[in-house]
Amino acid sequence: MPNQIVKIKCPKCKDVAELSPDFAFVRCEHCNLDISYGDYVKFVAHNDVTYSDILGDYIPSTEGQTHGTLDEWD
Repeated sequence: MPNQIVKIKCPKCKDVAELSPDFAFVRCEHCNLDISYGDYVKFVAHNDVTYSDILGDYIPSTEGQTHGTLDEWD
């Protein structure tokens, strides 16, 4: 499969944004969003309660300890 831009929902304006094939960036022509994929994940986690636990996937799980608050990820 050739490298293709993936269409995703822009977390800022909710229109169509583009995710680069190498997951390096997310861009939205409608609201001029231009961020790294890591920042996109943080943005979504901070602004959409449905995905608020997504940041836990990016750190090792340690039973009996908490991962902190979303504010600590900034």
